[in-house]
Amino acid sequence: MTANAVYEDTKADLHQVENTETTKLEMEREAMEAEAKEHSMGMLEAVRTYPMACFWAFVMSFTIVMESFDMFLIGNFVALPSFKEEFGVYLEASNEWVIPTKWQSALTMAGQIGALLGIFICGPISNRWGYRISTMVGLVLMNATIFISFFGKSLAVLVVGQLLEGVPWGFFIANSPAYASEVAPLALRSVCTAYLQMCWAIGSIIVGASTYALNQRTDEWAYRIPFALQWLFPTPLLILLIFMPESPWWLVRKGRLDQARRSIERLGRKSAQNTDDTLAMMVRTVEIETQTTAEPTYLDLFRGIDKRRTAIICLVYAGQNLAGNLIANQAVFFFEQAGMSTDFSFQLGLITSCLQMFAVGCSWLLSSWFGRRTIYLYGTFVNTVFLFALGIIATASSSSKAQFAQACLGVIISFTFALTLGPISYTIIAETSSVHLRALSTGVGRAAYYIVEIPCIYLASQMLNPTGWNLAGKCGYVWGGTATLCLALAYFGLPEMRNRSYRELDVLFHRKVSARKFASTVVDPQDMD
Repeated sequence: MTANAVYEDTKADLHQVENTETTKLEMEREAMEAEAKEHSMGMLEAVRTYPMACFWAFVMSFTIVMESFDMFLIGNFVALPSFKEEFGVYLEASNEWVIPTKWQSALTMAGQIGALLGIFICGPISNRWGYRISTMVGLVLMNATIFISFFGKSLAVLVVGQLLEGVPWGFFIANSPAYASEVAPLALRSVCTAYLQMCWAIGSIIVGASTYALNQRTDEWAYRIPFALQWLFPTPLLILLIFMPESPWWLVRKGRLDQARRSIERLGRKSAQNTDDTLAMMVRTVEIETQTTAEPTYLDLFRGIDKRRTAIICLVYAGQNLAGNLIANQAVFFFEQAGMSTDFSFQLGLITSCLQMFAVGCSWLLSSWFGRRTIYLYGTFVNTVFLFALGIIATASSSSKAQFAQACLGVIISFTFALTLGPISYTIIAETSSVHLRALSTGVGRAAYYIVEIPCIYLASQMLNPTGWNLAGKCGYVWGGTATLCLALAYFGLPEMRNRSYRELDVLFHRKVSARKFASTVVDPQDMD
């Protein structure tokens, strides 16, 4: 090879390197511009720019209505006269039919055990084939498993039905917060993720209305019709999901950048966004995370900086069971044990569900004014005070006025949970997880929820059931104590993540910034570690 040829080859190589460096610098500039635009974007502007992102986040989150529906349904059935007479035992001392404590616990826990299995089945499927396909699989399973509960003739069959129905719940609860957080822009992240709590309220309203309307019936259709209502949801949602765009963040993680670009365009308005800038921002963030792990596995959740993130997600999820939520889930039965009539208990249960839905709407405003950490800490503190007050009133008197006060506190505790802890938990969970591990981390976090909930359900049933400890409102002491523990852990371990991009959160966790200094720490737009 001549000297001239060598010179030309060297010149070409240098030119290629220069082009590569120029392209990299250009992408970094675009990424920083997209991130700056997200920071400056207000809520109304974000809705106008990303209308379909809101729509699809809400559609995906609506799958949670099915878990909520069945969870509250079982809680209401143990107070439903026809269900108790069909499957319960008669207590001569109190002249009433009741579901034995062991079966009450089994019915409620079976679905959670199934969901726990579903989460670990869903994680690898979502990671490999995406949120859309795995959720569609869950909807098909849901349609099939409802048959078992609907035609069940014994408590044992109903328990099996609940166990199998729980498997697709695991798919829904693992995918919904992850998908919503990934398609929503920064300004709408809290709204789109907190909507999951509203879906819980919607499910409880449907259950409350149907069981209240049917609680006077004395035949089997008083409980079979509510079971059949579950078929209202899976098929329409399945049809909608056929047309739903996959998360662009998931597509970027898989290196499918052309598809990610099309997904970004479908989620927003082309005239109001720069697709290339948004894509560059996603690529830049994913590159930061893939420096430490290439192909994500469950073990990666417990290594390095992701170990801390996983611990926060698990503690926040588990805390939902320990700060008053179980009173909300068994509201009608709690009201009965507090001394209210069956009919009035169902009325109060329906009112509680409607108030919860209103509370979630108010929480959207709350999250636009205050930080995630602030809302979580104050919400937990207020509920802790109410829970101890519930126990004190139940101990001090058994009069009708004291019983009514207990019922009112039960409503207030449920309202406070739906205003603060409930919705903001989903936002915290979605923001804490790294983008690269999100399909797995949201599932593991929910698994922690079920692992804590299953024994708590048994404990709650024992405390409330006449065949158990029959504590009624005195259970406030127990839940007040667990809420105090949640408050202490959150104060020392929960960081403030409001108005932080996923890149900024990666940098803050990588630097091991203290939870109480997250809000005040400055992250430069050019920082990558």
